[in-house]
Amino acid sequence: MKVFKYKFGKTTTVFIYVGIALSVVAFALNTYFLFTEGLGYAADIVYPILRYTLMYLISVLAGVILTSLLLSSYYSVSDKVLKTSFGIIKSKYDIAKIESVVLDRKTNKLSVHFNDSSYIVIVVKEEWYNDFTDAILKVKPDIEFSINSKENDIDDKKI
Repeated sequence: MKVFKYKFGKTTTVFIYVGIALSVVAFALNTYFLFTEGLGYAADIVYPILRYTLMYLISVLAGVILTSLLLSSYYSVSDKVLKTSFGIIKSKYDIAKIESVVLDRKTNKLSVHFNDSSYIVIVVKEEWYNDFTDAILKVKPDIEFSINSKENDIDDKKI
């Protein structure tokens, strides 16, 4: 099985790290308030219990989801399936149903097209495009591979 790590953009990576930091801060602040204020500050004890429980749940859930995005986002090509993993979201695609792989040089995107007219865009490092395509073509050599090249428009030329 060949594994290709998902490539996040710089902005997305910064947002993920900021989100993880905020979830840690929320967890710490919730713990601080729990120990300093306690449960007896409200007339009804249900509200502080509900507040602290929800804050712990939300901060832990956000931390787990964002950490899983960083650690577990990849594509893998095995003998029969193409697996995509985006954190806790996982998908499988049957390689037998792949019709073509297209590299669009204008947008610099690699996409996998299936025989039911659906497609997915592969987001990996540009240096891995050939390796990814080779891994799929090893499993099913009759997949069509095409490159849409950049073409000069007449409007782009200065006359």
